Amino acid sequence: MSRRKKSKKRTILQDPIYNSTLVSMMINKILLNGKKSIAQSILYEVLKNIKISLNQDPIEILKKAVINATPVVEIKSRRIGGATYQVPIEVKKERGDSLALKFIIKSARNRPGKNMISKLENEIIDAFNNTGNSVKKKEEIHKMAEANKAFTTIKF
Repeated sequence: MSRRKKSKKRTILQDPIYNSTLVSMMINKILLNGKKSIAQSILYEVLKNIKISLNQDPIEILKKAVINATPVVEIKSRRIGGATYQVPIEVKKERGDSLALKFIIKSARNRPGKNMISKLENEIIDAFNNTGNSVKKKEEIHKMAEANKAFTTIKF
């Protein structure tokens, strides 16, 4: 039983252009060193390029890419009796979206290329098509959870 207060869930404001909380979450994940205007310009340019190249709504493409990169289960370490077990746990929607955005941005940063705009655009399109490193990361987590399925009875 925890003696601390429960932390309050912060509400995420919608971004001014697309009126989407997903876009503002992604802007906050791209953010480096507190430079939000640069992160906004990067993401808006990416969404504009996606609209031009695929002739579809960029928000729908981003939502589909996030859904494709969202893991269903994740692994948490649990220490019992001196041994550490990797326990698979189901992921809630908010946590899943956050993990998917983290996977997409991290794999976009690790891509070879010149600028973040082209790397992020290619990673979102790859996640939309169920390919790319972010989807591989999701599948890797699912494989680890499958391997540690025996420890699902351990509670947190």
